[in-house]
Amino acid sequence: MTLTAPLPIDDALPELIAAMQAQGRAVLQAPPGAGKTTRVPLALLAAGLVPKGLRMIMLEPRRLAARAAAERMASTLGEPVGQTVGYRMRGAVKISSATRIEVVTEGILTRMLQSDPDLPDVGMVVFDEFHERSLNADLGLALCLEVAGALREDLGLLVMSATLDAEPVARLIKAPMVTSEGRSFAVQTRWLERPLGPKPRLVDALVDLVVQAEAETREMGGGLLVFLPGQGEIRRAEGALQRQLPTSCTLRPLFGAMPFAAQQTAIAPVPQGRKVVLATSIAETSLTLPDIRVVVDMGQARRARFDPGSGMSRLVTERVTRAEATQRQGRAGRVAEGVCYRLWTQGEEGALQSFPPAEIEAADLTGLALELALWGATEDDLAFLTPPPEGALAEARSLLMLLGALDETSRITAHGKTLAALPLHPRLAHMLAVAGPQAAPLAALIAERDPLRGAPCDLALRLRALRDPRGFGRAHPYEVNTAALTRITTEAKRLGRAIRQNRANGLSLAEMAALAYPDRIGQRRPGEAPRYVLSGGKGAVMRDGDPLATAPFIVATDTDGDPREAKIRLAAQIGVAEIRSLFADRIQWQDLCEWSRRDRRVLTRQQERFGALVLQDRIWKDAPDDAVARAMLDGVRDLGLTLSGAALRLAARVELVRATGANLPDFSTQGLLDSLEDWLLPLLTGVRSGADWKKFDPLPALRAALTWEQTQMLDRLAPSHFATPLGRRVPIDYGGEAPEIAVRLQEMFGVTRHPTSAGVPLKVTLLSPAQRPIQITRDLPGFWTGSYGDVRKDMRAQYPKHPWPEDPTQADPTVRAKPRR
Repeated sequence: MTLTAPLPIDDALPELIAAMQAQGRAVLQAPPGAGKTTRVPLALLAAGLVPKGLRMIMLEPRRLAARAAAERMASTLGEPVGQTVGYRMRGAVKISSATRIEVVTEGILTRMLQSDPDLPDVGMVVFDEFHERSLNADLGLALCLEVAGALREDLGLLVMSATLDAEPVARLIKAPMVTSEGRSFAVQTRWLERPLGPKPRLVDALVDLVVQAEAETREMGGGLLVFLPGQGEIRRAEGALQRQLPTSCTLRPLFGAMPFAAQQTAIAPVPQGRKVVLATSIAETSLTLPDIRVVVDMGQARRARFDPGSGMSRLVTERVTRAEATQRQGRAGRVAEGVCYRLWTQGEEGALQSFPPAEIEAADLTGLALELALWGATEDDLAFLTPPPEGALAEARSLLMLLGALDETSRITAHGKTLAALPLHPRLAHMLAVAGPQAAPLAALIAERDPLRGAPCDLALRLRALRDPRGFGRAHPYEVNTAALTRITTEAKRLGRAIRQNRANGLSLAEMAALAYPDRIGQRRPGEAPRYVLSGGKGAVMRDGDPLATAPFIVATDTDGDPREAKIRLAAQIGVAEIRSLFADRIQWQDLCEWSRRDRRVLTRQQERFGALVLQDRIWKDAPDDAVARAMLDGVRDLGLTLSGAALRLAARVELVRATGANLPDFSTQGLLDSLEDWLLPLLTGVRSGADWKKFDPLPALRAALTWEQTQMLDRLAPSHFATPLGRRVPIDYGGEAPEIAVRLQEMFGVTRHPTSAGVPLKVTLLSPAQRPIQITRDLPGFWTGSYGDVRKDMRAQYPKHPWPEDPTQADPTVRAKPRR
């Protein structure tokens, strides 16, 4: 092996080799450009760390990086790719019996592990660019750790990261961390002087910044590397820069969907003039771009995030993190001092997150749940650097059960094993497995971004454009993305070859879409607006005037993901007969007895349902009384529980005594609502509407909730009436802050102890002979000895015919006037 010019990683190789020889695993942290991707595998192989007859598998997050790494290492050895160094990725394999280092994309390792868990012909697995924290890399490492612990103690493991947060990985795999400081030249950073504004046209602002950067650094020489989030932004910037940059500048787009030859052209130096590379984050770490002196960073990146609208992961545009911005900046200092222009202010830098989030935290986990089931493990059985969120994983398993990939115990089925073998999201894999090759174009179409801009939501339009892009473009006014259509066509051919059997011939477009989205079959709600209830229970709305807006049933394959009422972006019309044909085993008659908030009554229906969709509906004439009563409980909760009169007094008495610690049921408003099934349900027969509830007297039900012993205790401690000295029963009002009575003052003569209820003094309103309040007291003895004298003076003048003794404690109670003489 003949090495090229020295690289920073060379200084760390002895320590790394020693660590691998001692423990068989290590974590290598080295900044971008240190040379770890192409230098380390060859050094480990040369050191004999991969036994003869075994291979080293190195994972790369991107196809371009995998192929470029293999090409570079093979070139170093003076060999063509496919000899000592080869690569394997979806749709492209270049290896031979002589291959010792196999560079693969991340999903390939998972398939290898699922096929042969002990990896019989593999001696070492290297995870490159692990800092990107892709879902496949996290899963691959977790599976390898279990294999190494249970089957292959000799399996070497090396994790390589370009960021400084590699210590958690080292702790996870229980391995030493080797650090390469790297050697890079100083890079001057230039920020914007002021923020761009609330709604900036970022591509236009970036174009201006690139023109400025090129002019300011022209004497410096070297190429410019411009970071943009995606292909669309690259193409728009390319068109603008072709008009504004000097003719000596050569523009080179670089993104993952490009043909490999075009990607190689973007990486290679230009024969003359200045090269300006317009790249996605693909150029951040794992590719070598020679002669770059200037970086212009738009500050955005595309990440895989779960998209509720499509039910799968989508690439979304987000702000870069500080770690990513630093990696991009470092690309300007590989060969000499450089300059980095950032499309944000220095003040805005503090708001950037430190590191990119792990994909496992935000991506769709359906594929992960399927792989775990195929492996025969749960997430708790494996050592994940970041555990998958419980809620997202539970939702993923529910979908897999709906697709028939998991049984009711969450174990994989034979159908699930078929889906796991297909290189698609389980939704689309299910569609392809059931419908066969005829579904390949639709699967490829759904997996790609919408190729028609401004078109109605009908999926059939997209399939027609796929069959005849040029003819469709001439016949329709919509903007057609021909590049996307080309990718879809290529992928459809590959998928058609991947699935041979055809278990369901002649399915319609809508039937195939429904196979992938059984939870997205929509039924139009009554009314003028095109609103739909989806079989999974959520709501969706279609744009007014869309040709599909009058369809009674649709399949929504893409929405905007709004959790309340999503806007439908792509759909196909489906008929009831097609729904019955596909899902006969899931369509059931249900007896429905439930409270309707809109109708304010209990509705009793018998409905033929598919999920939340109602295919047939009829009145349930003989609904059982107990079912109606239980439904009415929801009505009570909706209408509210407001006690009055005797029922309110009884509840207040119970609460007063219960506050002393007595064993009585909770008769507070919340307590009664929480226990409706216990006290109200038995006596709710015949009540089925708001009007019925308004007339219902809850007093008998409340009384029935008390045992005989509790009732006796209640009457003793908090009686319903106060007996005056004359024996008259005065009702105690328990509706206020304290129990109270109103009684004529003369009727309380002779009472020397203040009356109480449950130990609480009654609030006594003393009345005049005319039944008007003259005094309120909670201390009757204190009143007799205190303010009674003043009351007596006033009352004697007003009511001279009634007794007003000087000492009321010694007088006889009365309600009569003085006898006539």
